[in-house]
Amino acid sequence: MKFTRLAIPEILLIEPKVFRDDRGFFYEIFNQKQFNAAMGESVTFVQDNHSRSKRGVLRGLHYQLPPAAQDKLVTVVAGEVFDVVVDVRGGSPTFGKWIHVILSAESNRQLWIPKGFAHGFCVLSQWADFQYKTTDYYAPEHQRCIRWDDPDIAIDWPLETPPVLSPNDKQGLPLKAAEVF
Repeated sequence: MKFTRLAIPEILLIEPKVFRDDRGFFYEIFNQKQFNAAMGESVTFVQDNHSRSKRGVLRGLHYQLPPAAQDKLVTVVAGEVFDVVVDVRGGSPTFGKWIHVILSAESNRQLWIPKGFAHGFCVLSQWADFQYKTTDYYAPEHQRCIRWDDPDIAIDWPLETPPVLSPNDKQGLPLKAAEVF
């Protein structure tokens, strides 16, 4: 596996070694030993999640506050998404900055999103199956949502039409009004 730090260095892009031949492909989705070595610490995941969304769906920007803050390891196993991470750590030099990565079943890439970052994605393909591991359990009382279209963040979402949002995502707060780390 190849681990690459992105423009916000706490975010890691993980690219597995994929073995392809005329039968199909094989790759190791997760290896605890390699992952811990890349992190420089032991990471324990406690929950795996899977969502399916159709083209035009936008999920996020979500995060959980302490004491239920979560690190996430995300990937797409079918389809393609425009994946976004926003720094919500109040004292950070990159506070309010965002990065994006295209994740797809074709690339098999994964993204490591540590605590203190909001996460969201929009579906680019007809459908996308999105899977992620978390280091803490879902705790709705600690979950927060930042507006996907906050002008202070100014994410350049590749949307052809207005996105399909959940009721919760429609009520997201601007970053300047949100509880942050």
